[in-house]
Amino acid sequence: MATFDRTTLSNGTRVLTAGMDHAQSVSCFLMYAAGSRYERREESGIAHFAEHMFFKGTERRPTARDIATEIDTIGGEFNAFTGKELTGYYVKCAAETRDVALDVLVDMLRNSRFDADEIDREKGVIVEEMNMYADTPRSYVGNVWERHLYGDQPLGWDIIGNEETIRGATRDTFFGYTDRWYRPERLVVGLGGKLGDGLHERLEELLGDIAPADTGAAETVLLPEDGSPVRVHTKQSDQAHVVIGARSYPHGHPDRYAVQLLSTVLGGGMSSRLFTEVRERRGLAYYVFCANNSYADAGALAAQGGVDLNRIDEAIETIVAELRRAASEPVPAEELEKARSFAKGRFVLGLESPHATIMFGLRRELLEGAAVEPEEVLAGLDAVTVEDVQRVAADILGKDLRLALIGPFDDPTRFEKLIAA
Repeated sequence: MATFDRTTLSNGTRVLTAGMDHAQSVSCFLMYAAGSRYERREESGIAHFAEHMFFKGTERRPTARDIATEIDTIGGEFNAFTGKELTGYYVKCAAETRDVALDVLVDMLRNSRFDADEIDREKGVIVEEMNMYADTPRSYVGNVWERHLYGDQPLGWDIIGNEETIRGATRDTFFGYTDRWYRPERLVVGLGGKLGDGLHERLEELLGDIAPADTGAAETVLLPEDGSPVRVHTKQSDQAHVVIGARSYPHGHPDRYAVQLLSTVLGGGMSSRLFTEVRERRGLAYYVFCANNSYADAGALAAQGGVDLNRIDEAIETIVAELRRAASEPVPAEELEKARSFAKGRFVLGLESPHATIMFGLRRELLEGAAVEPEEVLAGLDAVTVEDVQRVAADILGKDLRLALIGPFDDPTRFEKLIAA
């Protein structure tokens, strides 16, 4: 039996469900194929800011407390998240309270007041959130890395925006963004768990009257090639945080599973190459890992670690050596099998709850146009050969590497020789 079922409402809104009759709960999502890369320069950060404001009150539920009280009354959990290519809102609740959850979610997304006083109050909250991330180098180094990769264009901007655009936001800024992108063509409604009866009819009542509109697409990324391969964010700290890697492939690339297993070999788990060499053998870092991150038209494979300031050169050289070794030497068959088992096991563990299962399906539906069955992912991982991993490693890591760094340094040139081919 298939995990996912896909239908559409009369206005083209997609509905993705993952029914699990044994569950006692249901997770209800409204997810949009819109995020920070869909912003104009003057509205940078508005996708994330709007996510906050949708919780601040509607005509029927005038305050944030009114909304929270209704979800608390059914014992539900609700939250939202903003990425560069999608934004999601959800309520997780007991199955019998599904219609309350859907009513609140749709009311928030369709009827939020965007009260001017609330907007002004929330600006301070957003700026403090911005400061929190800036003071957390382990998280913030990812922003530095993506600025380094993509430069001064939407894909390179911070999701949270900047203080100037946040302080300057008005009601019109919010409506200008949401009216463009929060349309049926970009919305997928997702429910996972015990679905209950009459779901399609209820969603048609709540959402079917929204007029479809051609939204266009996000700006295509232009990959900058000039400048230093090193970007330094100078900050006094007791530890340096580094990201070292190279551009890889976009969503849906035929070699996606080979790249996933390559990143697992390098930095997935406590027996991976980077963890073993950087932490266990040399004591250079507490945390180190490797991951691939893809967008519609770009991607990057990179290692990240928090390393000893006094041994930063050794740490960078050690990470680079492992990346280069993967590009020049085939992964032994036994090591690939371990990485395959690790990746499959983590994937299966990640789908244990209805919430996680529908989240997986929604991401694939929104970003790639189809929610693939979990068995297809497992089959894709099983099909990867030693030769596949070697080929993608040579293609990605056999070229120029890039480095983003946070620490008490101000001269990027001192690090350039450490990552040179």
